[in-house]
Amino acid sequence: MQSLHLRNDTLLEIATFLVRRWSGKESVMVSISDQKEVHTKLRENKVMMFPLERYQGTDFQKYRQFRTALWYEAMRIRYSNKILSNDHAFGFILNTLETRRIETIARAVWQGMDSEIIFRYGLSWLYRPLLNTLYGNTRIVEGFSQYFLLGDIKGELSPSAFEKVQKASKLAIEIVKESIEKKYDTDWLEKKVPEIIKILEIDPLLTIPISIPKISSGMALSDQEFVKTLNKIAKYRENDFGELDMNKIVEGKEVFDEFKVLLEESKRTENKGLSSEVIGVNIPTATNVDETKIIDTDLINHLKAKFREWKSGWKEEHVFSGDEFDEESHMEGHKPFLSDRKIAIKTKIVILLDHSSSIANQEIQYKKATLALCQVLEYLKVKFSVYAFNTEQKQVICWLIKPENLKWNNISAKRLVQIKANGSTPLAEVYNMLLPSLRSKKPDIFLTLTDGEPSDPDAVRSIIRDFKSIGIKMVAIGCGSNTGDAIVIANNLKRLGYERTLAVSRLGDIPKRVLNVLGTS
Repeated sequence: MQSLHLRNDTLLEIATFLVRRWSGKESVMVSISDQKEVHTKLRENKVMMFPLERYQGTDFQKYRQFRTALWYEAMRIRYSNKILSNDHAFGFILNTLETRRIETIARAVWQGMDSEIIFRYGLSWLYRPLLNTLYGNTRIVEGFSQYFLLGDIKGELSPSAFEKVQKASKLAIEIVKESIEKKYDTDWLEKKVPEIIKILEIDPLLTIPISIPKISSGMALSDQEFVKTLNKIAKYRENDFGELDMNKIVEGKEVFDEFKVLLEESKRTENKGLSSEVIGVNIPTATNVDETKIIDTDLINHLKAKFREWKSGWKEEHVFSGDEFDEESHMEGHKPFLSDRKIAIKTKIVILLDHSSSIANQEIQYKKATLALCQVLEYLKVKFSVYAFNTEQKQVICWLIKPENLKWNNISAKRLVQIKANGSTPLAEVYNMLLPSLRSKKPDIFLTLTDGEPSDPDAVRSIIRDFKSIGIKMVAIGCGSNTGDAIVIANNLKRLGYERTLAVSRLGDIPKRVLNVLGTS
């Protein structure tokens, strides 16, 4: 396999899609960072993954490991009600039991994962530490995990310690089997962990070193050795998985087809959309930021429900004459007829977000409203791009959050959350940066969200005329801390020459105002 690399943003997009599909929860978020282990925060609906570089093998082998690790975390979200820390023996043992429980349950639904599970187990064996390199009772706990999941141990244990591991593993298999047959959950498994601890004769608070995907020096990842390892694990788990074709497991054809598509998408994205065409416009690059704090699911769902008829292309409204008589509306003195109106949103819109220091106190709410707006615009299939500006080290920077030709996704959200509120409101300077690009793209509407008067009103007034002269409708929304403040800001903006200005005192109203502008444009 040639050495091609997936971009982190492409990887995050497919990871988010897969984890939501597998877990059945649309609110789950995925992040990729170089932490000590892959783990899931159930309460936060968040999965933390390694970057591909942390795995061993070819790019394709790395992707397969990443993908299967993600599947396990999705299954924990779906079937577990508790995940303890692996740092101590009690949590480590519970999570080990839970791994096998959710794996068994989930395989009945996702039968195509069998080959990927065995493939991952094969590499897990190579990653596992030699017991000889561990100290004290830690080696007994690690030995139990290896023997229970993989059917063997790496290195040596004393005869008495190995007997404990075998006995504990046998009991663990019976516990997991009973939990599945009687449909017991994680809490029931947790009550059984002391029985395992008693057999192993260890302290439940014993510190456990994290086993990360790292192959020790001198250990070769040859095809022959790997197939031998796979055969050994497949034989041990034959009662669970049945007979498996090792050649098909090594080949991974079904996942390879998916991987090829991702590589093509990653290459396309690298060459298109994410490289700024505008001098002075930057692109936020970090992918290990937490975008969940600006996701207001209730607001997004409310807006989607409110504008669902726009999605269908038709809107039902009350009129004085129409297709259907509404007796109840007539009795209440309202327009008595119902009529369907065709809605066609073909408007191309550019959104510019003011991130000057004056919005710092409401920055999170401001971003929540913006994200909700973008989610709904994507839902309605509106063509739009998003920029933001602030000041860093006394220099005005315009940021590209979402280009027009790419979909809004969690990568866009990660870009948005990185922009810090700082500096003044140099609108004219930012407009000058964007004018050459927008002159060629010719959007229908250029919408600016701001909460203050620009640094140079005369310069703004002049460049607004330039935008209007090429057929771009200039719209501004003034955001104020209260109704009176918002109205004053909107009136000041109107004097700058915007064709339409709106006032907003509640940031949550921003999406509705923008959508209403689109509906009447």
